[in-house]
Amino acid sequence: MKPHEILSMLPQWADAAPEALLDSPAWAMPCRLGEDSTVLRTADVKPCDTLNLAVLLDGESHVLSIADSPRFTDIHALWPSRADVPEPILLALVEKECGPLLQLVENAVRRQLKIEGLATEGPDARTLFAQVNDVVFGLTRSSTVEAAFGQLRFIDCAHQAVRDTVLPCETELAAFTLPAADLASLAVGDALLLPEVGTVPPRLVVDGRFVVDENGVLPFKDDGRLRVVGVEARAITLGELFDRAQDPVAEKSVEPAQLRLVASGRTAAYGRFERLASHPAFIVESLS
Repeated sequence: MKPHEILSMLPQWADAAPEALLDSPAWAMPCRLGEDSTVLRTADVKPCDTLNLAVLLDGESHVLSIADSPRFTDIHALWPSRADVPEPILLALVEKECGPLLQLVENAVRRQLKIEGLATEGPDARTLFAQVNDVVFGLTRSSTVEAAFGQLRFIDCAHQAVRDTVLPCETELAAFTLPAADLASLAVGDALLLPEVGTVPPRLVVDGRFVVDENGVLPFKDDGRLRVVGVEARAITLGELFDRAQDPVAEKSVEPAQLRLVASGRTAAYGRFERLASHPAFIVESLS
């Protein structure tokens, strides 16, 4: 599985609202600024001094706030005294020098951008401030803007905010079938042989959604078999999961002292690991 496929199976990411995705520090939207293929990210610092434009995005009113940048040569030169520059001249310079930025915004939102003039007000508390290369700009939010920018595919899976996410996992030693009558008659002291232990590498079941083994990472599906898993709680980070998906390795053989017998997602019994005449076995200690 690819990182974004894994991410799309986790409710905390798959069900996140566009606004939450946009506010994630891992938000990174591929884009083009002129001839450069680059990435749009949330600005580390919100500029306190901006050139504010009243714009329409297919008729929807917004304020586009542009911070000072050497990329905009003429605007940068007159930045300290721009309040004294007639609005038509200032807007003409914006059209001339900021065209690639305006095109970037238009492409990102997928709406035609039209400049109405200088804005009478600056950015508000919810304005999205983003940075692309050496350009920082702000755009007032709306459901349209958030829907366009706040998409799961724009989450950078390599970002530590994503990779450090912790998921619960369990070590599965064996999986097998058992007649319903035998399962129903299971009693304390009974032994279930586990021939897989020591011959077949254990696998990890992560968050009840993924299986991790020597083949990589795959979606977990309950196939109706009984499963013997370690009782001891474990955890794995999303980063480790991504890495195991890209570079599969077999789990080392383990013999946990305490085990659970799981049937259809429910614990049917607790027990211990033991060897009977050198054969690994699950010894039932209590029933659920």
